[in-house]
Amino acid sequence: MFRGFYTVASGMLAQQRRTEMLTNNMSNASTPGYKADQAGMRAFPEMLLQRFDKQQIPTEKGLNLPFAKEIGTINTGVYMQEAIPKFIQGDLRETGRKTDVALLDINMPENGSVFFTVRNTDGTVRYTRNGNFTIDAQGYLTTGSGHYVLDSAGQEIQLSSDRFTINDGGVLTGENGEGATLGVAYANNPLRMIKEGDGLFRTEDGGELPNAFGAEGVQFRTQQGFLEQSNVDISRTMTDMMTAYRAFEANQKILQAYDKSMEKAANEIGRL
Repeated sequence: MFRGFYTVASGMLAQQRRTEMLTNNMSNASTPGYKADQAGMRAFPEMLLQRFDKQQIPTEKGLNLPFAKEIGTINTGVYMQEAIPKFIQGDLRETGRKTDVALLDINMPENGSVFFTVRNTDGTVRYTRNGNFTIDAQGYLTTGSGHYVLDSAGQEIQLSSDRFTINDGGVLTGENGEGATLGVAYANNPLRMIKEGDGLFRTEDGGELPNAFGAEGVQFRTQQGFLEQSNVDISRTMTDMMTAYRAFEANQKILQAYDKSMEKAANEIGRL
């Protein structure tokens, strides 16, 4: 009986966490460069049940004796193992703003992806697909959260004004002739990267990704005045949210049925 409680509870927890993940995707449907999460659902290992015909303490050797009869297996529930970002190219939207830049994947090795490089507040390097940049009071190119955008040499980019151009190769040319190449990094397996807030990613070991320019088999271009949209499929996300809610509701009804059975066992059978 109690095994059923645990199985149903694990199903409710898994669907609750899946709903939270889908809700976060929906709330970021309009966030530039956002990569939607998808749930990795797993089942706990099955257990083999055995019945003993004799009142004998089972030992490791005794489990193989004839009096130990197999009943069958029992599943111990499910859990949401992880939320995996989906690194599919989002649609590009034209904004006309000089400080908006989008990365357009042209040819990528399987599972590979490119990112803008930025400097975090603690001085470490982070990666993002959100090219909604701005210029701060000191003339530095930054993200909307204030992280410095880096060039290909890992240096902060300082400009004299917002009148600058960026060509398809990521080369930035300022009004007074200052120039830099936007820092773009390549990850051959972005699924191993860790997702942080503000659309930032970091590597699993804390190291830095290699430069994407000149990487074998990697072709991309930068487009000034455009933003990469979120790759969240709103209609699919709404459908998945309803499915998760219905699954949670079904588990809840099973839990109520177990509760009524336990109530009868305690109040009626217990009096006999």
